[in-house]
Amino acid sequence: MNVFEAISKRREITQFLGKSIPSEILERVLNAAFLAPSGNNLPSREFILVTDREILKHLAKTTPYMPWLANAAAGIVITGCPNVSKYWIQDASIASGFIWLSAVELGLGAAFGAVFHAEDHIESNSREIHVKKTLEIPEDRRVLAIMGLGYPEKQPASKELIPKDEIIHYHKFNGEHNN
Repeated sequence: MNVFEAISKRREITQFLGKSIPSEILERVLNAAFLAPSGNNLPSREFILVTDREILKHLAKTTPYMPWLANAAAGIVITGCPNVSKYWIQDASIASGFIWLSAVELGLGAAFGAVFHAEDHIESNSREIHVKKTLEIPEDRRVLAIMGLGYPEKQPASKELIPKDEIIHYHKFNGEHNN
């Protein structure tokens, strides 16, 4: 599969088969996260692989929007290091995309569970404390998200997208609609 095929096939998968993921496949996904670029090549993001069913069930309670994590075969917690780089959010976000696309290439489904909440610091703190306590994450780290992984129970249909000319602009905002 090439990257454009993985991008077009990517869907948020929240229903998984009860099938474990071989460690070699999980290591390939983790390697994709490791290889994701970061500003100035600084180690501004770190990853925690979780396959323990009880821990996944507990992490599923991080927000009301992640019950699907309880049935995932694995979760990858994506943390950031603000003390290392002010671009930790961007770096961790890019790594999230690499995780998702590599999962698609390897036949897995993935879902993104946002933990960090940029607009509600109280909510973000509550979510992050839940994950940090569970996984013994140091206080100087932030928790961006948890990616749930598993073999898809079913492949959702394509979503109807907003027309590209409403999203992509050329030369200036609201400029010409073609190049």
